[in-house]
Amino acid sequence: MTLREDFSHQAQVCAALGSPFMAQLMQLCADRLTPGDPVSDALFNWPGDRSASGASVPLRLAGGLHMLVLCDKDSGLKSVYPPNTPSDDALWAAVQNALQKHSKFLLEFIKLSPQTNEIRRSSVMIAASHLLAHRFGLPMVVSELGASGGLNLLFDRYQLIVGEARFGARAPIITLAPDWSGALPPNTRFGVINKAGVDLSPLDPTKDKDHLRLLAYNWPDQPDRIERLKSAAPHQTTQVEQDDVADWLPRRLTYHPKGHLHLVYNTVAWQYFPASVQLSCTKALEQAGARATTSSPLAHLAMEADEKSEGAAITLQIWLNGEKYNLGRVDFHGRWINWSKDTILT
Repeated sequence: MTLREDFSHQAQVCAALGSPFMAQLMQLCADRLTPGDPVSDALFNWPGDRSASGASVPLRLAGGLHMLVLCDKDSGLKSVYPPNTPSDDALWAAVQNALQKHSKFLLEFIKLSPQTNEIRRSSVMIAASHLLAHRFGLPMVVSELGASGGLNLLFDRYQLIVGEARFGARAPIITLAPDWSGALPPNTRFGVINKAGVDLSPLDPTKDKDHLRLLAYNWPDQPDRIERLKSAAPHQTTQVEQDDVADWLPRRLTYHPKGHLHLVYNTVAWQYFPASVQLSCTKALEQAGARATTSSPLAHLAMEADEKSEGAAITLQIWLNGEKYNLGRVDFHGRWINWSKDTILT
């Protein structure tokens, strides 16, 4: 796709995910952005895949502009950002001015890939952990691939609410209440005794600079997402390791104390791994799965895009035998979950 098509596609995604402001901004970029300033030139000449399946160039720019607002670096841009509702012309004039006025800042910001670290995705980990606790009755070791700032490593401290039912932490730091359809998971208690995560460019949400960067990738007209991140950030004490997941995962899988289930998971991360990395991770999981026992099983939970257009697929693979389960589908931001009726693991 061309850069304009990338921006236009992102506008459609933002609209579908309930962000009219971001849809407006992305469509304006699709329609009006032209080469001629350092930032625009960099975007048009970006090497490789600029799309959401690659470098996510539109979201890099959106994050940089939002960062300018969060840091009070551009009053004109701030005046057209939510809660304000600007006209197309007013918003575009402010964006053009920011591109020229803050080119050095923006060029530096867009060097790194977007990291949303969407907390509502933890609803999937909570529900799946109850299933695994029901089947095995074992404490868990957990490992996250593409962990970003590690806010979803806190899933055992969040609570999932479905109607009158409560899952996850009894004294939660955050509650999550997605629109739920389908059967409920069993409410067998689960416990996490050890956590680890890996990312090529991890962020520390307890540090101001990294905290702001994470906030910048939350869309400015969705204040609930921003408040969740702010609430969770001080509790994230697990250091996410900086490494290539293909190198890290085989080492991490050697940590599997007897009498524990090791749960590896990834949420909207796998698609960004090169094919060779995906192959290495799959091989590492299968090799570790061959060592799994009834007292030390291994599971891999994935929330990832597939060929279907609505939401992400939720899949779970369990070793002793490598059996795979389809757990349903989930909105990319965790706003809704369609839980499969075929999730009773016996």
